[in-house]
Amino acid sequence: MTAVGVLLPVYDQAAFLPRALEGLRAQSRADWTALVLDDGSPDPSAVADAVRGLGDPRVRLVRWPDNRGLGATLNAGLDALDTPLVAYLPADDVWSPDHLAALLDCLAEPGVVLARSGLAEPPDSPYEQLVQVAHRVTADRWTERAELETDDLGRLMWDRLRARGRTADTGRVTCAWTRHPGQRSAALRESRDGGLNVFRSRYRVREPLRFSSTDGGDVDEVARYARFRSREYPADGLSVLLVGELALNPERVLALAERGTRLTGLWTTDGLGDATVGPLPFGHVPDLPRDRWHDAVRELAPDVVWAQLNWRAVPFAHGVQSAFPELPFVWTFKEAPQRSTVRGEWPLLADLVTRASASLFATEEERDWFALALSGRVDPTRLGVLDGDLPKRDWLDAPLTPKLSDTDGQPHTVVAGRPSGLDLDRVLALAARGVHTHLYGQVRAPGPKGSWTGWLDAALAAAPGFVHVHPPVGPEGWVCELSRYDAGWLHRFDSANGGDLRRATWDDLNSPARLPVHLAAGLPLLQQANPGSVVSVERVLRRDGTGLFYRSADDVADVLAGELATRRGAAAALAVRERHTFDAHADRVLELFRSVAR
Repeated sequence: MTAVGVLLPVYDQAAFLPRALEGLRAQSRADWTALVLDDGSPDPSAVADAVRGLGDPRVRLVRWPDNRGLGATLNAGLDALDTPLVAYLPADDVWSPDHLAALLDCLAEPGVVLARSGLAEPPDSPYEQLVQVAHRVTADRWTERAELETDDLGRLMWDRLRARGRTADTGRVTCAWTRHPGQRSAALRESRDGGLNVFRSRYRVREPLRFSSTDGGDVDEVARYARFRSREYPADGLSVLLVGELALNPERVLALAERGTRLTGLWTTDGLGDATVGPLPFGHVPDLPRDRWHDAVRELAPDVVWAQLNWRAVPFAHGVQSAFPELPFVWTFKEAPQRSTVRGEWPLLADLVTRASASLFATEEERDWFALALSGRVDPTRLGVLDGDLPKRDWLDAPLTPKLSDTDGQPHTVVAGRPSGLDLDRVLALAARGVHTHLYGQVRAPGPKGSWTGWLDAALAAAPGFVHVHPPVGPEGWVCELSRYDAGWLHRFDSANGGDLRRATWDDLNSPARLPVHLAAGLPLLQQANPGSVVSVERVLRRDGTGLFYRSADDVADVLAGELATRRGAAAALAVRERHTFDAHADRVLELFRSVAR
């Protein structure tokens, strides 16, 4: 009887497969059978050639045309096996010759359900990787995409197996987990430059996802977008091709669909985890095919191309603009000209602005910065203002929650996203003055986004009653969850432009994405004052009466005491929050499209 079945899942990694198959054939145990499971690879012939080239009848290939996800792939393999044990060999990983023997020796012990080997390189994950595990075949099956996509293999399978018996270690390093950008875990994890939308794009997922990353939290797009997917929209207006990525709050574009606009998507493949690309999870925006987008754009012949939004989209948007100079082209840009310059892409960004029929920028200050930077090359009348990732108004329709401070008399502040500009000393100084800091949705990621990892544990230990960590909150929970607090934090930074827009940094020009989030919940905003400098968000907060300005921790405590006494900032936030939704500007956007359409 064959002792063990080996499952080799592969998607778009055929170049690694011969190495994996060679390691399998070199095993000291020969009583195995193997299934290569091709989960809709774009180049199936390369996978087939690798299996055929091995020339081993113990290895069979099974494939299907569309990507169904790791869970469904492995379940198909488990259902096809007739062996009592199963081991896993992803196409990009490698076994040493004694790997199977070591695992099977462990599984020969009564009561052992799962066996694991050591890895040549630790994967920086709290769970075992596929390549190091063999287990008894039970009735348990892998969690499939419709229920959850996550890098956490414990949640997908291992935890259920452990409940059935013991786990044994071989005590030996007999396999290698290969770290490279094309890994599934890299597409899932923010610390590897991945995330929900990187995963969606790479695997071309057409449905809304229930998603989790061990670097962040859980997102349920199925529940979030059900209200939009079930709606019907008129389709009697302009044909608009969305190009690039939609960043945060992507469902905002449905405000245009509500007005009859026919939307189609063509997306960059170089986005970040929070840079939304298609297939869009809320529906109603069909995608053009990536592999023949030039022909598809010609066939669509849109009335307007609307390209957006941040620096990762610049090269692709430039490519579309260059390929179709005859099409009316509206360019919406937010973050950030400084980043594009560092990447060597300022010439592309400058072309986008100067060639566009119209360009929209996040703030008046960013618009004026571009007018100066491209003086003589662009007509200033073609430059406008629209914060590119404003949320949809639907999320405001939720009840407010009573304030925590109404119960304990202490000010409670909230950070929705990375605590930009906050650190251990500042948080502890606030705690010493009786100010609570509530942190939502912290993500382990490169650069400033993950800087909190260096101080949060110390803050929790030093001020456990005043520093609080919460899971992420999505737009469906902004109003109910965040309205219990007294103020929201914006980015804390020192501006040094001295009133000269030419010296402005991105912080000076930016309208932070968390601004409309906090306003939706009726929260005034804590913003460090920068007298003598041009700071866009400070101008807006002063105009609307929604800012609580400070320079020191004592200032924070004082302005919060005033807010608790009057609730003046909260009233102002509720009064202006409608203006900070995309719906409030949708008619203006459509007027612009009509003015440039052919």
